[in-house]
Amino acid sequence: MLIGATRPRESQTADVQGTSLEDVYAQLASNRPDGFDLVNAPVTMVKGAPLIEATGRFERFDSPTEIEAEDMDALIGKVPEGWQLLSVRHE
Repeated sequence: MLIGATRPRESQTADVQGTSLEDVYAQLASNRPDGFDLVNAPVTMVKGAPLIEATGRFERFDSPTEIEAEDMDALIGKVPEGWQLLSVRHE
């Protein structure tokens, strides 16, 4: 018997502008959806203005579950759409 750990594979983005990095990251924090973590936020200076732009990418890391199957092909087939197989162990 194989047991696989899975989690949702979902991401969202938020575009923000601010006058400092602290301002930009504060805005990104306020735009973070519940259950999501900020994983990437490249910043750029706005040409001709004293502003910084960033597009924050948030990914969901909560709600892990386990699935069971007799072999690897069956286990992969049981991974729900929009979910990711994290690890597999023998039981």
